[in-house]
Amino acid sequence: MEEQRPHKKIFTPHQVKLKAEAYCAYQERSQQEVRDKLYEWGLHLENVEQIISELIATNFLNEERFANAFVLGKFRIKGWGKIKIQQHLKAKRVSPPLIKAALQQIDLDDYEQKLTTIIEKKINGDVQQLTIQDKAKLIRYLQSKGYENALIFEKIRV
Repeated sequence: MEEQRPHKKIFTPHQVKLKAEAYCAYQERSQQEVRDKLYEWGLHLENVEQIISELIATNFLNEERFANAFVLGKFRIKGWGKIKIQQHLKAKRVSPPLIKAALQQIDLDDYEQKLTTIIEKKINGDVQQLTIQDKAKLIRYLQSKGYENALIFEKIRV
């Protein structure tokens, strides 16, 4: 017996535009995320670029607003460092000037305080009491969170 695959629903460009507006209104999106979604919905290049430009014109899609929201959200909620945030924005094809401007939204005092808080949560004690292996493990963890080596070493005084 042959397996039946569900038929993919075909949308008109107008229906897709309405869906894209709802998609962008739900949360901030990068242009690449919207572009990928439009292709997923079965649109072709000329229709995709037309809808993207209409979304930008109607302010449903704003790359600068997306970058700022992404940076502050990942920093405040997930505790990511600047390196990891920058890598993820590059993966979403946000332009380097926008990435740089968005990263400047992070207050340096808050950034250092967040790193200190992460260290305290992770070790439950004094950094100086850690073995060399435990310090190495902590350093790798903080690097995976996207914090800069110089700042990590300054905080744990290796």
